[in-house]
Amino acid sequence: MDKPKKSVRRKTSGVTIDEVAARAGVSPMTVSRVINQGKVRDTTRERVMDAVRELGYTPNLAASTLAAAQHTRVALIYTNPSGAYLRELLVGLLRVASNAAIQLVIDYWDTLEPAAERKAARALSGRVDGVILPPPLCESPAAVSELVKAGIPVIAIASGRLGDGISCVRIDDFHAGKEIAEHLIQHGHTRIGFICGRHDLSASARRYEGFVTALDEAGLEVESGLVQHGDYTYRSGLDAAEKLLSHPRPPTAVFASNDDMGAAVISVAHRRGLDVPRDLSVVGFDDSSAATTVWPELTTVQQPIGAMADAALELLLRSIRRKGEAPLELTDHLVPHRLVVRDSVARPPKRR
Repeated sequence: MDKPKKSVRRKTSGVTIDEVAARAGVSPMTVSRVINQGKVRDTTRERVMDAVRELGYTPNLAASTLAAAQHTRVALIYTNPSGAYLRELLVGLLRVASNAAIQLVIDYWDTLEPAAERKAARALSGRVDGVILPPPLCESPAAVSELVKAGIPVIAIASGRLGDGISCVRIDDFHAGKEIAEHLIQHGHTRIGFICGRHDLSASARRYEGFVTALDEAGLEVESGLVQHGDYTYRSGLDAAEKLLSHPRPPTAVFASNDDMGAAVISVAHRRGLDVPRDLSVVGFDDSSAATTVWPELTTVQQPIGAMADAALELLLRSIRRKGEAPLELTDHLVPHRLVVRDSVARPPKRR
C-alpha cells in the first residue's frame, strides 16, 4: 500500500531558503532577490512566490536586514602608505564589511595631483554612500573638501585634524610617542635618534612632539643632527639610518616613526656590524607585520588597526543612516594604544 503523501505545507520555522530554492528550481540567491524586490524575470518571480506560498515560508527579518545592507557601498581610498599598515587595514575592513554585508569599494589614487584628486572625488561621490580615508589621504585638502561638498559622510583613520567636516578614528599619537621614548630613557639612553614620518600628516607631528616632551622632562636635549626625515617607507628608513649612524657621535638608540623604517634601521645596523640591541637599540611604531619579520623583533607601539577599522565603519554607517535627518555630528574617536616590548631594546653600551 502506498504511504499517504504528506502535506507540502510546513511550519514557518522549519522552512529554509534552500528548500524554497529547490522547490522553485532556482538558486538561493535568486530567492533572496525576489524577496528583497531585486531584479529578476517575471516568470522566475512567479515560480519563486508559488514555492513560498506552498511551503509557507516567511523571510527571516535579520536576513532581510543584511540583504538590505548589501546596498550600502563604502569606499576605501588609498595611496602608497606603508604596505604592512595597508594590509592590516584592508584585512580589518574586509572582515567587518563581510559581517555587516557592506559592499567595500577599493580605489587607488597614487600620484594624483590635487586637481585630479578633486575630479576623482566627484566621480566617486556619485556611486558610494560613504568613504574611509587612511593616511595620507585623510589629510588631503583636495579630497576631503570635495567629498564634504558632495555631502558624502567621511571617516579619517589616523588623523588628528577634526573640524574639516569629517570624523576621525585614531590613537593618541602624542602620548604614544612620549611613552615609547620614555621606555628608551628608562633603559639609560641619553642620545636618541629620531626618524620622522611624513611632514604633511598630523600624526607624524604628534609622535615627534611626544618624543621631544619625553626628552625635555628627562632633562635631555634634542640634537638636530639626530633627527632625520622619512616618509614611512622602508627605503626612506634606510637613508635616514645611514645618516644617523654616520654621525660623529651616533645615537645609542633610534626611534623610528613606523615599523617599516624601524626594520630598515636594524638592516643598516647589521650591515655595519652592529648588534641590536647590544650596540644599538631600535623602536618602531604601529605593531604591523614588519615589526615581527625582522631580527630581533621590534619593540613598538600597537596601533590596533583592526579595532580602528571596526570603529570607522560603525561611525560611517551611523552617519549614512542619519544622512539628511540632522546636522552631521563630527566625532573624534580615540582607540587605546599599547606599548609592545620585544627584544630590540637594551641598556646602552659602555663607553670604550
